Amino acid sequence: MDSDDEFHYDDDGCCDDDDEVMEGDDDDDECQAEEEDDCASPERPLEFSAFQKESLSVAQQQDLSMVMGIFNIKQHHARALLIHYRWNIDRLNDHLDRKGQDRMLMEAGVVVVPSAGSKRPSRKKVTCMVCFEDFYPRAISAMDCGHSFCNDCWTGYFVAALDSGNKQIRCMEVKCRAICDEDVVQRLLGRRDPAAAERFRDFLLQSYVDDNSAVKWCPSVPHCGRAIRLAKADAEPLCEVECPCGVSFCFRCAATAHSPCPCAMWERWEAKGQGEAENVKWLLVNAKNCPKCFKPIVKIDGCNLMTCKCGQHFCWLCGGATGVAHTWTSISGHSCNRFEQEEKKKVDDAKRQLLRYEHYYKRFHSHGDSCKAEREKLGPAVAERVSKLEEHTSSLIKDASWLSNAHRSLLGCRQVLARSYVFAYYMFDGEETRTRPPERGSLSMAQRQDLFEDYQEQVEGNVEKLSKLLSETDFPTLPDEEIKQARQQAMNLVKTVEAHCGKMYGCIQDELLPLLVEPMSIVSYQPGGPSKANELLA
Repeated sequence: MDSDDEFHYDDDGCCDDDDEVMEGDDDDDECQAEEEDDCASPERPLEFSAFQKESLSVAQQQDLSMVMGIFNIKQHHARALLIHYRWNIDRLNDHLDRKGQDRMLMEAGVVVVPSAGSKRPSRKKVTCMVCFEDFYPRAISAMDCGHSFCNDCWTGYFVAALDSGNKQIRCMEVKCRAICDEDVVQRLLGRRDPAAAERFRDFLLQSYVDDNSAVKWCPSVPHCGRAIRLAKADAEPLCEVECPCGVSFCFRCAATAHSPCPCAMWERWEAKGQGEAENVKWLLVNAKNCPKCFKPIVKIDGCNLMTCKCGQHFCWLCGGATGVAHTWTSISGHSCNRFEQEEKKKVDDAKRQLLRYEHYYKRFHSHGDSCKAEREKLGPAVAERVSKLEEHTSSLIKDASWLSNAHRSLLGCRQVLARSYVFAYYMFDGEETRTRPPERGSLSMAQRQDLFEDYQEQVEGNVEKLSKLLSETDFPTLPDEEIKQARQQAMNLVKTVEAHCGKMYGCIQDELLPLLVEPMSIVSYQPGGPSKANELLA
């Protein structure tokens, strides 16, 4: 199925449907609206907030204070309860209505021992049951559970617990599950080892991110210091977000944004790329494959007759199999100075996989390099043109937001296009990904692949048209009427390429992912790129 059946383009790449809408009546508007709904129906953008470390501590304390008030418990008990429920306040309130407080605390491993009331402090020495030394009461600390040990033993225990990576430190007494009071831990560590006390505070703050399904650290390198929080989080939210530092990432797996490629496929591609990408690039430039076993061979010096370890002789210039008889300048019975059209040869699985990887790898990196150039070189040029247009006397031309939006759409669609080749690499190869046969009467796998590749081709063609328009057109220098025409052309191309991106996503979600044996899902298409997180200050 060719998507040109639904969209028609003139020589300038403009969408004819839009020209009809501009000149048509209200019925055309309704048809256009219905067509756009069919092309891409993006979900309502999610709301994200970006926190620096100081702001994150405030947000964490707000959640702790709320739970402390609801359950009438101390802060370290509230923290344990929130960690158990992954800092999801809505889920916690729902369970409180259904289970009750006592059961919730028990399931979270929180031991709340009733207070024994105030006792007159004793002046007698007390024996610590760890070091068996006698201490005055001021050198002894007790937890909520009533177990008490000397401050030195407590402090050594806390340091060891931190070294083991424990964010929740439980009582030293054998078989006691009570959580140590955070204030006592901070006080004792602060006296003996301030660095350990600071590390403990960082651990507590880290738990708000690591154990929270609604908060993720930005994966920027070097790290920008921000954490991103989703306003309303499911158990495992599937979405992508852009940090104020400019890095976009997947909120589920915390990798760089990778839709329309599922998390599992992207993880395998990253692992494969780290191990093979540089090797493949080097081999493509410097090596040739043996015509018998297809192993890569590098020529160091000598004549053009090569001998593989498998025993096959071949010509270095053309790669063709030869005999062994040769001189420094020629190989007996072999000539490769003339071009000959060869028929396709059957190749073994190893070579086929290498060629497949090379095909998708080249296209993935080609579009990645184009996106980098369009961001770093074209971006400043577009910004300069926008500023010049804003100085124009005409109010219609002065509003140059369309140009910024077109550039942002170009970058987003270019990234989608690059990552679609990763999806195709794994989806359409039975050795890499297991699939089930389609239902009887539905499209075959070959037909679904053709449908996907048709959409991919349309995205690719229109992305290049949009890139050419933004790169080669110096909008501020054009006459007013030509600026308006170029503006309409850019807006038409943006609408067209985003519509085809939406169709490609729909094809993946509706036609391809249901065939996978291992269930996978992708983020819904977001025109203009991932949602932007709003910066919140402390």
